[in-house]
Amino acid sequence: MTDAVYTHGHHESVLRSHRWRTAANSAAYLLGELRAGLHVLDVGCGPGTITADLAALVAPGGRVTAVDSAGGVLEQARALAAGRGLDNVEFAVADVHALDFPDDSFDVVHAHQVLQHVGDPVRALREMRRVCRPGGVVAARDSDYGAFAWFPEVPALDAWQDFYRRVARGNGGEPDAGRRLVSWVRQAGFTAVTATAAAWCFTTPEERAWWSGLWAERTTASVYARLATEGGHASEERLAAVAEGWRAWGREEDGWFLVPHGEVLCRV
Repeated sequence: MTDAVYTHGHHESVLRSHRWRTAANSAAYLLGELRAGLHVLDVGCGPGTITADLAALVAPGGRVTAVDSAGGVLEQARALAAGRGLDNVEFAVADVHALDFPDDSFDVVHAHQVLQHVGDPVRALREMRRVCRPGGVVAARDSDYGAFAWFPEVPALDAWQDFYRRVARGNGGEPDAGRRLVSWVRQAGFTAVTATAAAWCFTTPEERAWWSGLWAERTTASVYARLATEGGHASEERLAAVAEGWRAWGREEDGWFLVPHGEVLCRV
């Protein structure tokens, strides 16, 4: 199966989260592999904040080709790159299961929070491997929803975790991707693999307000909310209750939220 629905969609509450991501907070495991002159493929680039950082890190002489399955979000990525004065980035619509690039085209192939949303992550990784030059690296990082942890233990968030995972799997994805990355890359034919883990942690008042607010909004107003109701996973009333649970957690002075990620750096 390669068809899958992107669970989050591109509602502003989703893009607000994506635009927060940087190479430092979302691709630190890869940074030691980057240097001037390399050609990077950034798969699933979204609004392009990580892309722009990668482009700066491989300049001068290097370049980044950034692709996403959603053409609309690429306009934001182009605008961001232009605003930063980057002239070594190009953007295109692409399907990671069938990349329109010749074999051995890139020194580094990177995907952040992509494999959890695709219908066939092993096939996607084989494509990423195909377009990576011998001696290059394929890098992937995905969160693991089943391992998310928080305090205080707001019951509504238990319900959110349960039905989010059901919605994502109903859409053809795998929300607990982080723990599966090693298995997937081995099935894709990689043998030289370095596996690590890292996490985002939200606990300051500003972080709690931001994280809880975007998830409260996403739970009632995004594509994910529509898929949750249409799929029979939660009623609108239940989603509203969960959104209020997110806001309640955000008001907790002791609030703490952990988002763990699996990471793999694969030598080709």
